[in-house]
Amino acid sequence: MISPRHPAARVAPGRAIPGGRVVVEAGDAAFPVDPMPRLRFGAADVRLSSASSRRLVAHLPAEVEGGLALVGLAGGDEPLGVVEVGRQLAAGLHQVDSPAFDRDGNLYLTFSGTRGQRVPVSIFRVRAGGGREDFASGIVNATSLAFDPFGELCVTSRFDGTVYRVKMDGGIEKVASELGVACGLVFTPDGTMYVGDRSGTLFRVNAAGRVIPFASLPPSIAAFHLALGPEEEVYVSAPTLSTRDPIYRVDRRGDVSVFAEGLGRPQGLAVDADGTLYVAEALAGASGVYRVRSGGRRELMASGDGVIGLAFHPERGVAVASNDAVYLFDRW
Repeated sequence: MISPRHPAARVAPGRAIPGGRVVVEAGDAAFPVDPMPRLRFGAADVRLSSASSRRLVAHLPAEVEGGLALVGLAGGDEPLGVVEVGRQLAAGLHQVDSPAFDRDGNLYLTFSGTRGQRVPVSIFRVRAGGGREDFASGIVNATSLAFDPFGELCVTSRFDGTVYRVKMDGGIEKVASELGVACGLVFTPDGTMYVGDRSGTLFRVNAAGRVIPFASLPPSIAAFHLALGPEEEVYVSAPTLSTRDPIYRVDRRGDVSVFAEGLGRPQGLAVDADGTLYVAEALAGASGVYRVRSGGRRELMASGDGVIGLAFHPERGVAVASNDAVYLFDRW
């Protein structure tokens, strides 16, 4: 990581995708405000959305290339900090939940479409070496992706309440059905599957496909998003019409508790190798990926416009998805 020559200034967060809000806090010297300055991200000059002598706020423009970008005052020589700009892997998508990596680092993405829309390609694959390709078709409203313990990709359809298994040749087969408005999907190491019905039920499905209502939650206006914790607890986000929503924790007995409160429209979830939970928040003005700890303590890790979900690479880095594109951060 490049170190700025003005260590007293602070740039946060250290990662962003287009539209992401970046804040520069002054150090020992105040910022000039008459006339209002502009910030420079790499080679791009950016208008500020707000400014004071102690704080500058800007949104990352789309033209900034992926990788490390020095941040400074336009026309100035001294960098104030550095931001890692997510490298775009694919666009023209319709993600409504997190993407998914396989064991080899290939990334799987959806074009979910509007309610009942039949699209030419339901799932795309981005190879580890780069390049998007069509992967699977015929799944209406492909919603949430997850790999089972055997490395096979599964996907929910919120249209027909079904979970499908997707073979490596793109062929599909039904795994479980009658799951309501099936959204979030996660597997335990023994192959037990949990599916979130946004109408308010978390289902447990065993390896034989037997469906059991496991826990009741408040219904969502959008989707249920799931992630598996280190004790095989299931984390659930369920955005509602409220301005703030909690993250729920469902233990192995099906008991529901609130893990964290105060998030604005929480979306996709992911848990890192250390068991720490990350949440994509889509609230305008605060959209990004947050590291969340019990009780609601959270830290903005990456900002972006309309962030929907994220997935950890099996070796390094994180993929962050907006509604229509996906970006890769090499450092996390």
